[in-house]
Amino acid sequence: MRRLFQVAATQQQDSCSLVKIRCERGADIAKQLGFPDSVVSGIYSLDEHWNGRGYPDGLRRDEIPLFSRIANLSQTLDVFHTERGPAAAIDAACRRSGRWFDPELVNAAVCMSKDGTLWSGFENPNLLHKVIAVEPEQRRITATEDAVDNICQAFAEVIDAKSPFTYRHSTGVAEAAMQIGTWFGMKPRDIKLLRRAALLHDLGKLSVPNMILEKPGRLTDEEWKIVRMHPYYTFEILRRIPGFEALGEEASAHHEKLDGSGYWRGLVGEQLSTFARILAVADVFDALRAKRPYRDSLPLEKAFSIMRGESPHALDLPCLEALIAAKTSSEPSVLEPPKFRPAAATIQKKE
Repeated sequence: MRRLFQVAATQQQDSCSLVKIRCERGADIAKQLGFPDSVVSGIYSLDEHWNGRGYPDGLRRDEIPLFSRIANLSQTLDVFHTERGPAAAIDAACRRSGRWFDPELVNAAVCMSKDGTLWSGFENPNLLHKVIAVEPEQRRITATEDAVDNICQAFAEVIDAKSPFTYRHSTGVAEAAMQIGTWFGMKPRDIKLLRRAALLHDLGKLSVPNMILEKPGRLTDEEWKIVRMHPYYTFEILRRIPGFEALGEEASAHHEKLDGSGYWRGLVGEQLSTFARILAVADVFDALRAKRPYRDSLPLEKAFSIMRGESPHALDLPCLEALIAAKTSSEPSVLEPPKFRPAAATIQKKE
């Protein structure tokens, strides 16, 4: 009972802290992506309520940015519309009018719902393209090299923020991959592309529930099946983004092994590019060095000992030797990089 009272007493404070962290992270990412201050502040204040009882700063009424008020109402309408239909969505908004939501915005939603314009196009399969098309021309951001790097870094932070056990994982993989590439004498342009692929390699892990990622015990067959599909979703997401198709091929191969025992496609050595081999070594290294729900982080030598046991049949030996050399500041015993093979875009998923 004493513990329950403690939880009740601190619940609001803990909730506020968690929401504040989420708001700050979201606003920081928007800023990294080059969005204007109005968008940044709109994301930061997304959980503020009209009556001043929201988070993170307890803003009231017109103190809350208009973008935040609109987005807060819109996400609630979307959730209820998806789960229970239009009438339930409007009812949920009306019941929270004057408490969570700006009454004028709720009235506008009610009017638009009555004349059918609020839900128009919701079932359109090209809805995303319609939304993108209304972006004002003057607000569009040119995808320069620096902008693309910032986008990759921002999404890496989104991915890694999903679980405390993956904090900085994507950045760690990128660092290890670049160290390997540098030992091989790769050109700066290739190092840049390798870094981008490393930062985005776990994009598909956003599809994996946290209860699986943070499970302290052995995964069930069904849970393991879900985990094994995350590289597939990395591939599917990136191939839909113009200019990122090739990165999707490389990034989604980070769990493939030379002997075909990896996933999601079950590729073998001759089908794996240099980038894919490097990413596989870098990913295993950072995973072993990180703390997990079921074990503590492993010392450097222990991690390398385990990886040597996986080479050369599963992990690429030249890549591993280069990483060991980079991390221990010694000359690698194998200097020759693996023969470059481009990722095959036509390879199908292994049944």
